[in-house]
Amino acid sequence: QVQLVESGGGLVQAGGSLRLSCAHSGRTFSTYAMGWFRQAPGKEREFVAAITRSGSMTYYKDSVKGRFTISRDNAKNTLYLQMTTLKSEDTAVYSCAATYYGGQYYFSVRADDYMYWGQGTQVTVSS
Repeated sequence: QVQLVESGGGLVQAGGSLRLSCAHSGRTFSTYAMGWFRQAPGKEREFVAAITRSGSMTYYKDSVKGRFTISRDNAKNTLYLQMTTLKSEDTAVYSCAATYYGGQYYFSVRADDYMYWGQGTQVTVSS
């Protein structure tokens, strides 16, 4: 059983920065493609960013490109989301997810492709 635990959420002013972390409990973290999703109040869960197994490729939701950076440290079994220039519309519960689908260059923007999920961490951006 793979367990994912997010941390780093909190309250930040618009224009500020925050870094989220996702700790992976397994011994084979490098065999999972990873992603970040978010869900705002009253809205459906949406894709934010994804990263391949080695971190060689990344993909972002258009609205966060240039502001957010997804990365991973496979030696530490940890996924990160560095968020800068935060906006009020970024307010949401952010969840990390892992999938064993695909190969070295695989990633997915579809929540259904991820079989392991963290509980989420709240990010609130004040205007």
